[in-house]
Amino acid sequence: MPTERFTFQGHNGAELAARLDLPDGPLLGAALFAHCFTCGKDIPAARRIASRLAAGGIAVLRFDFTGLGHSAGEFGNTTFSSNVADLHAARGALMARGMTPTLLIGHSLGGAAVLKAGAEMEGIKAIATIGAPFDPGHVTHNFAGALEDIKANGKAEVNLGGRPITIGQAFVEDVCGESLGAAIRATKAAHLVLHAPTDSIVGIENAEAIFKAARHPKSFVTLDTADHLVTNGDDAEYAAEVIAAWATRYLELPKLAAPIGAPEGVVRVAEADPAGFLQDVTHGPTHHVLADEPIAYGGTNRGMSPYGFLSAGLGACTSMTIRMYARRKGWPLDHVYVDVTHDKVHGQDLEPTVAGKVDQFMRHIYLEGALGAEQRQRLLEIADKCPVHRSLEASSVVKTKLMEGQAARVA
Repeated sequence: MPTERFTFQGHNGAELAARLDLPDGPLLGAALFAHCFTCGKDIPAARRIASRLAAGGIAVLRFDFTGLGHSAGEFGNTTFSSNVADLHAARGALMARGMTPTLLIGHSLGGAAVLKAGAEMEGIKAIATIGAPFDPGHVTHNFAGALEDIKANGKAEVNLGGRPITIGQAFVEDVCGESLGAAIRATKAAHLVLHAPTDSIVGIENAEAIFKAARHPKSFVTLDTADHLVTNGDDAEYAAEVIAAWATRYLELPKLAAPIGAPEGVVRVAEADPAGFLQDVTHGPTHHVLADEPIAYGGTNRGMSPYGFLSAGLGACTSMTIRMYARRKGWPLDHVYVDVTHDKVHGQDLEPTVAGKVDQFMRHIYLEGALGAEQRQRLLEIADKCPVHRSLEASSVVKTKLMEGQAARVA
């Protein structure tokens, strides 16, 4: 996934740090991501959601709000309204690169910000929120003990998430005076509300209020036992998959023709998590799966291993070939399934013997239906004619070429 790092001017002219995650292939759409209160653009959930959308052709701009992360400015002088203004500035920065966002994604207070901004921006077709408060003033309970000091002194330093943050009285007054009901009802975009019932920071009643205020089309998806920051990798992956699948329905993304010479399209494999082995595997513009390694081999076990995919190709091709033949013959085959296992074996144990270790795929084929013995035997013979079987048994050639261009833009 190519990533472009740059800065743009926020609401008060401060330089805001941004990351633009780009598709490896054609650009189909663009999105803005707003992070949670006092968090940053690089939290795991934001990275995974951006990666998944980029794998589907949607560029994602995520940035640090004024005074947070790597952005300049003083957070103590910001307000909820200034966060919304920073979102407008981010939209302008994205449009300056020829990309007009049609999808807004916000986490926690960032979710409240995109709900507010969504009613003010033209062309927004979909808005997704994660653990967002319906009442932005809800965030003040995180530093309720300091409210008197903030009121008396104009600002005060509070400890949030283990780090000191300066909160100003203007922020408290602005966030407490904000109401999102009218903004949510005013927007014509589709809404997706993701929230965990056990969220101890922003209660589930906030999701209910957002959902009730939103116009159709609208959807609610529970994040079950996820924490507020969606720190668990499986929870982040689930949220990313849901947002990506949901968004394509409302963004009216164009379909891509298969490249010349590849009638079934191109299979693209892109690293999803540099810390492990998780891979996004996309086939053309419509199909997506995950590849990974087991935990014992340093992976996170969120997808099949490469040899698992190879075995799946053999099993699927075998089942399809058997079904095709039985259908053509009009035979009573009710159901077929194939179990495939892979192993490395010594070549001298095989007939005919070969030197060294070789790959062995073991197929167990199950045929259900009122089939005669001769029919079953014939279908077993047909299984060996499956194209993937023939490819595996024949000598294959893999050609590799190092490409220049998009991958070189990774910073």
